[in-house]
Amino acid sequence: MIDDLYRLLTDEGHSLVVENDDIHSFNGPGISDLYRLLKTSPDLLRGARVADKVVGKAAAALMIIGGVEHLFAGIVSKHAFSLLEEYGVEVKCVQVVPNIINRQKTGLCPMESCCLNCSTPAECLVEIEKQISKLNIKK
Repeated sequence: MIDDLYRLLTDEGHSLVVENDDIHSFNGPGISDLYRLLKTSPDLLRGARVADKVVGKAAAALMIIGGVEHLFAGIVSKHAFSLLEEYGVEVKCVQVVPNIINRQKTGLCPMESCCLNCSTPAECLVEIEKQISKLNIKK
């Protein structure tokens, strides 16, 4: 059950839990694990059930492109929620917020910000990759 995945996520302090045949847990910052999975192990996301602490529009786009079917999250931005619903991902969350804020709490998360004006997950991916290059994040 997806709620069990969320309990695993929170009780064990993971940042992402993916269930697709087996349960896999990850601890990377932000969208790093989702992006890496999409690029290196896309079959793990296809048809998966996912638990994530915070889901902004960038994470939502990566999940949609990866073929995630179910998501349970602590916090989801309204932009992410709308995109996930539009593409048929079942979403359960504790709280929907207007936007995802950066770690310093001084403005929007850079990944949320770069995807705000995108209409499709594919457009988001282009902007995500630009942002990753700009921030010099390891791919």
